[in-house]
Amino acid sequence: MCPLQGSVQPDHVPVNNFELVVQGLTTPIFFVEVSGIEYEVQAVDLPDRTKASGGNAVPQEWTAKTMLHHAVERAALEAWLLEGQDPVQASYKKTATLIHKTLSGAQNGKYLLSGVWIMKKKLPDLNRADEGNAGMIEWTISSDKIAPLS
Repeated sequence: MCPLQGSVQPDHVPVNNFELVVQGLTTPIFFVEVSGIEYEVQAVDLPDRTKASGGNAVPQEWTAKTMLHHAVERAALEAWLLEGQDPVQASYKKTATLIHKTLSGAQNGKYLLSGVWIMKKKLPDLNRADEGNAGMIEWTISSDKIAPLS
């Protein structure tokens, strides 16, 4: 017998059913993959070798991937990346909503990310021996805060 049988509620959230919507971009972006976003509270080391809360949440750093051949999306993300370079634009930090969806399509887990900006872009590795997989661009993104909406 499976140890989870009877414990898992129906209509689960598959990891391939999500939306990441960034406000303020000129086009909607189809993110193929988003790394797990960690929420961490700052810790302080005490003299007795225990830890205590520092009280502040640590900014998050995570990655998201898009398809290289999606030219309009690539241009929008590259323009956003440039907003954070000197001279830094006031609009370089944006707000995003991460929406997890269940098998039935219902929203089950919605998060508001604030202070979101692109730190880095990594073009795909190239290999002539590859069988023709789609090239992906990996964007390293920072967010100041993540807060549950539902």
